[in-house]
Amino acid sequence: MSPQGTGERSRLTIDYRNSMADAVGEQHGVSDAMLDEIAPEVAAQHERLVAEHEAGGQRWMDLPSDTGLVEEIEAFAAEARGRYRDFILVGIGGSSLGAIATVQALAHPYRNLLSDERRGGPRFFVLDNPDPEKVAATLATVDLPNTLVNVVTKSGQTAETMANFLAARQALEAAVGRERAREQIVATTDPKVGLLRALADEEGYRTFPVPPGVDGRMTVLSAVGMLPAALCGCDIGGLLAGARAMRASTESGDVRRNLAYLLAAISILADTRLGKSILVTMPYADALFGLSDWFRQLWAESLGKKLSLDNEVVFTGQTPIKALGAIDQHSQIQLYTEGPNDKLISLIGVDAYRAEVTIEEAPAGAPELDYLKGAELGQLLRREQHATAWALTEAQRPNFTMSVPTIDAAILGEFFYLYELQTVMGGALLNVNPFGQPGVEAGKNATYALMGRKGYEDLREELTATDGAGERHRWGGGRPPPPHPRE
Repeated sequence: MSPQGTGERSRLTIDYRNSMADAVGEQHGVSDAMLDEIAPEVAAQHERLVAEHEAGGQRWMDLPSDTGLVEEIEAFAAEARGRYRDFILVGIGGSSLGAIATVQALAHPYRNLLSDERRGGPRFFVLDNPDPEKVAATLATVDLPNTLVNVVTKSGQTAETMANFLAARQALEAAVGRERAREQIVATTDPKVGLLRALADEEGYRTFPVPPGVDGRMTVLSAVGMLPAALCGCDIGGLLAGARAMRASTESGDVRRNLAYLLAAISILADTRLGKSILVTMPYADALFGLSDWFRQLWAESLGKKLSLDNEVVFTGQTPIKALGAIDQHSQIQLYTEGPNDKLISLIGVDAYRAEVTIEEAPAGAPELDYLKGAELGQLLRREQHATAWALTEAQRPNFTMSVPTIDAAILGEFFYLYELQTVMGGALLNVNPFGQPGVEAGKNATYALMGRKGYEDLREELTATDGAGERHRWGGGRPPPPHPRE
């Protein structure tokens, strides 16, 4: 389904005046001269991306056009929604955050509490963190004989995902037997190779593909994100239509005409030239909080790199923070306006919320509340957003506002594609590879070693070795701190 009345044209707008030097001062704001200076590099990197895509690279750009996969997913989801009462997504990071963001944005905020008839599909649960308390509670809560499990990992090597999956599979088999359990498991994984692919082929699980050549953080518009969304009744066709609209509107190499490149340039310039090492994403809608969580991983893992493309040590990357308006006006804004001026703040506003709540009367005995009489909550939230932008600007804190007419599937698809292209250009401007996460791999390998995986014996020995010196810096359990050797 296309965005209503758009002909697949973008409906997202930006006001970036408050991020510029004219608004917050040359010490804190990006100047037009800076944009002019970076424009040739943006144009050159745009041409490189276009050439790489035409040569078969940058395959994430093709996902919005995969309407055939939409039909396959929707057919499967339609049958599953009528068959299962519960649905468990097993995945972590890029394998779960996009689906969570989509369901949070497009489904009823309390859909798991609705009756089966009103919900229109299975209840939605996520096993991401291998917290035994959450996993045990989830498996005890769902109706296992009527539960579908979707395990998502390209390789099948992710320890947290596979541990959670094995726990879920074990519970399913105990409840319904191995043969029936196989029918209740769907694997989203590499179409040809990998541990989960081999297991799925052996057990006969229904499978959907993790698209080859696409980094895990960029798979939200594939079966990774769209299958869970469709099972929860979300409009995945609308997601892709919105992504296509954003793709069509970001074809220019001009930094001022391409929203993704403009955001990348402002963010990278603010970080590298103005000391704004933190990027805050603050939507004024509960439904978009999951989007800021998804973007947080995308920006952090893609740009936080030790080495440049020239193999030089750079230790680069802007730290992403998620916030929620107006809640964090009472939590974080004090820090943002009067603390260190090291942040660039992105506000997301909604012109028309999908519900209206109007305060008809104010208590007669509380004239101080008369200003709320006749007020509508969406109006209040929008005005709080505008007030925050003003307060930040008055304090010389750079900020910009992205606005959407409402929240629907197409708008969410626009955000997904926009943020992905912004991140890829951000990596280009920082001269780092935005794909891959070598820093994460080190922790994965250490986990394998500590859990006793074969082939990691030497690392396990290194990790578990101790000379006793560490005891000087440990204390707890009611014991007095050990004496320092100099005492």
